[in-house]
Amino acid sequence: MQQSYEKVGAVEGAVGARVLVVDDDPTVAEVVSGYLDRAGYVVERAGDGPEALARADAHWPDLVVLDLMLPGMDGLEVCRRMRGRGPVPVIMLTARGDEDDRILGLEVGADDYVTKPFSPRELVLRVESVLRRSRSPVGSPTPLAAGGLAVDPGARRATKDGAELALTHREFDLLTFFLRHPGRVYAREDLMREVWGWDFGDLSTVTVHVRRLRGKVEDDPGRPRLIQTVWGVGYRFEPAQVAGPSAEG
Repeated sequence: MQQSYEKVGAVEGAVGARVLVVDDDPTVAEVVSGYLDRAGYVVERAGDGPEALARADAHWPDLVVLDLMLPGMDGLEVCRRMRGRGPVPVIMLTARGDEDDRILGLEVGADDYVTKPFSPRELVLRVESVLRRSRSPVGSPTPLAAGGLAVDPGARRATKDGAELALTHREFDLLTFFLRHPGRVYAREDLMREVWGWDFGDLSTVTVHVRRLRGKVEDDPGRPRLIQTVWGVGYRFEPAQVAGPSAEG
């Protein structure tokens, strides 16, 4: 990873956004914090899990950049505990090349991950992308309902048969997109572009989020009725009946 700062212009919407950087490597933390600061973010740093949780409790962040390999309490446990305290976008940093470790990060609620060594400029772009998508509902803010599910994009609330669902930012965006486009098949590349806003990235991110979303909205996640797999193509949202606005837009 580069250790000299390149000039980074202020990111639109970054001013005032609080980012908590959690990494026990002082060099990595300094470089990442420097780039985010230059991009207009308010940056706090923590060197381990307990310090990260304490800082989050004192000033709840808008986003967390979280190292997977932390001493004592690892990044997965920190992510679990933060997700238990409130919704917050998380970008996981990992030095591991094992796909299972990256998937574990997504399974506990991380919105994205970056593998070390990485370009700090790319990380800034990922932060901007995750924050933008977490603050802006996918498509129209008009409430949607289908198949016993309902979402209010403006309030960022989702329910199943009237009971509120505990969704991560990305799960909420994915569900909203499906409800807006019932009956259409989307490849993982399409979903990454439309929901994540990226033209690049590991497509297993989409697979994991679909699996997690099914676990929360399907009566039997092992035999999904609403979010169906179209083998060799992608996924299709197929509610038994559609109510409310659902046209493309």
